[in-house]
Amino acid sequence: MARPSSYKPEYAEQARKLCLLGATDKELAGFFGTSEQTINAWKSAHPEFLEALKKGKQQADAEVADRLYQRALGYEHPEVDIRVVSGEIVQTPITKVYPPDTVAAIFWLKNRQKAAWRDKIEHVGNPDEPINMALTIKFKSPGE
Repeated sequence: MARPSSYKPEYAEQARKLCLLGATDKELAGFFGTSEQTINAWKSAHPEFLEALKKGKQQADAEVADRLYQRALGYEHPEVDIRVVSGEIVQTPITKVYPPDTVAAIFWLKNRQKAAWRDKIEHVGNPDEPINMALTIKFKSPGE
C-alpha cells in the first residue's frame, strides 16, 4: 500500500507564484519540504499542479524576454522629475530614454537566429589525430 501524498490543493497556486519569481523544481522541493522526485510525482498525479508550474514559468520567461527585447531595441517611458527649487517642490513630467543595448541585441540574435549569429569555432585537421596548439607567453619586466 502506497503512502498517502503530502500534496495539498493550495500548493498549485503557491508553486505558480514561486515560478513567477524564477523558482526551479529543486527550489520548489525545498519550499515544500520534499524532494524533486516528489515534485515530479505531483506533476504527474495532479494536473492542476503541473499547469500552475507551466503558467508561472511561461509568464516569467515571457516577461523577461519582453524586457530583453526592449533593452535590445531601446525604449522610453514617462517619468516625473521631482526637485526642490527656491524652497518649492517642482514636479516636471519627462520622458526617460534608454538607448539600444548592444549586448542585449547580440544575446537576442544569438539565441533566436543561431545559424546566422552564433560564434563559430572551426577545428580543422585529421579527425583521428589531436590538434596541435602552440602558446607563447611573454613576461615583461617592470618598467618595460
